Amino acid sequence: MSKTIRTMLWLVFLAGASLSVFPGCTSSKDILYFQDIDTFDARKIEAEYEPVIMKDDKLQIIISGPDKSVVMPYNFTLSTNQSGGYTTTQSVVPYLVDSQGYIDMPGLGRIKVEGMRRVDLVDHITRLLTDQGLVKEPVVSVSFLNYRVTVLGEVKAPGTYTVPSERVTVLQALGMAGDLLITADRHDLILIRDVDGVQTHYKIDLTQSDILNSPYFYLHQNDVLYVPQSATRIAQGTAATGLWSIVLSSLTTLVTVATFFITRFAKPA
Repeated sequence: MSKTIRTMLWLVFLAGASLSVFPGCTSSKDILYFQDIDTFDARKIEAEYEPVIMKDDKLQIIISGPDKSVVMPYNFTLSTNQSGGYTTTQSVVPYLVDSQGYIDMPGLGRIKVEGMRRVDLVDHITRLLTDQGLVKEPVVSVSFLNYRVTVLGEVKAPGTYTVPSERVTVLQALGMAGDLLITADRHDLILIRDVDGVQTHYKIDLTQSDILNSPYFYLHQNDVLYVPQSATRIAQGTAATGLWSIVLSSLTTLVTVATFFITRFAKPA
């Protein structure tokens, strides 16, 4: 191998090495949560979130009472029968809130539930059953089956997560998604929320502890939390792309010139 070709190979190697160690500067102010926590003034959140029923929600409604045969029609169940003597399992079929905000219940007909809190619906159904004499001493349980939030962007495991407790904070949602990547922008998370049919958005700064007192600390069902890439990371990616273009252009010129001289001045064998 000629000295010229060996030199060219070394240049290629050095160019690649220089890109692999392309400098990036990230300070603790870009990645630490709650940087002002020592001066944080803890206050009770005035309006802690309590979910309300929306269209397309799936509600598990279970009605019980002293007479099991009387309450049975209200509790739709699906049975799974298996052969070989295995135990039969049952699951309660959820009530789906229709496009007008209603559910249909046996004996009670169509009930407007959109906009109600869970405890409001419990009280309403209990009162209807009692006033109409349908169930003696009814015990009503209502829970959401589709309370979910979505986390997207610079997290380890983006996706949609179902929340069984009907109560989840921004931090818990990020925890379910595996926390932020080092490339995430912690200053400008975007919370997207449907408010009365209008898509609204809010900015969240995780480096400041006032998020703990914010009305956006608790997520609503169907909220979307988007974590953008940090400006530093974007700048580094742009600079690296530009550097690659310069290096590749220079190497192409070098190879062209070297090939010319090798062909022009190489001694014949």
